[in-house]
Amino acid sequence: MPARWLTYEQIAADLAERIASGEYAPGTKLPSNKALAELYSVSTATIERAHIVLRERRLTYGVIGRGVFVAEREEGDS
Repeated sequence: MPARWLTYEQIAADLAERIASGEYAPGTKLPSNKALAELYSVSTATIERAHIVLRERRLTYGVIGRGVFVAEREEGDS
């Protein structure tokens, strides 16, 4: 079977789904960029672009030197 190439948008959508399902709960640290790159078989640059999408959607936030964390849900979010 040929390799399936994921875009950063598809990875962001998958991570957003995992957040929505509770797999990654609010306050949880996401796996490292390297670990996510290995999981999705992409470069760390692709993971960084996916993180930008998640931050823009206010699903995650970064802490310099610590990692990327799942944001608390705002009132009215489902």
